[in-house]
Amino acid sequence: MQKFIQTISLFASLALFHTAIAQCDSMAAACAKRNMDPSFISDGQQYRALLVNADETAEFHTTFYGGAIYRIVACSGTTDGNLLFTVLDSQRNVIFSSSNYQNAPYWDFQIKNTMDCIIDAQLNPSTNSGSGCAVILIGFKQQSGQNIQ
Repeated sequence: MQKFIQTISLFASLALFHTAIAQCDSMAAACAKRNMDPSFISDGQQYRALLVNADETAEFHTTFYGGAIYRIVACSGTTDGNLLFTVLDSQRNVIFSSSNYQNAPYWDFQIKNTMDCIIDAQLNPSTNSGSGCAVILIGFKQQSGQNIQ
C-alpha cells in the first residue's frame, strides 16, 4: 500500500511540474509579444525558473557581445512589474536594477566590450504573495550603420 501511495505521489508531482513548465512556455510567448520590440532579434534562449515565493531568486548567466544593442525583458504573470531583475557583472557589481526604475519590465542598453553577466530575478513581494514562473528574454540588434562580416 505504501508503494502505491509513493507511486501516485510521484505521478502527481510530475504532472504538476509539467503543468508549471507549460505555463512558463505560454507566459514567455505573452511576455515577448507584450515587451519585445520586433526590431530586436531573440538570442534563442528562454531563461525560466519556477519560484516558490518572493524570497527565492533565480540566477541566469549570459554573455553580452560588444557592438550590439540589447533588450532584457522580465515578466511573471500577465501584468508588468511582477518580476524584479538585476543585471550584475561577473564580480557581482550591479549594472542595472529594475527596482530602481519603477520595476520596469525591460531594459535597453548598448555594449561596447563583450562581458559575462548574471541576471538575478525575483518575484515582486508587493504584487505577488505566492509562487510564479520567472521569465527572462534577451533580444539584440546591431548598431545602425554597422555591417556584419
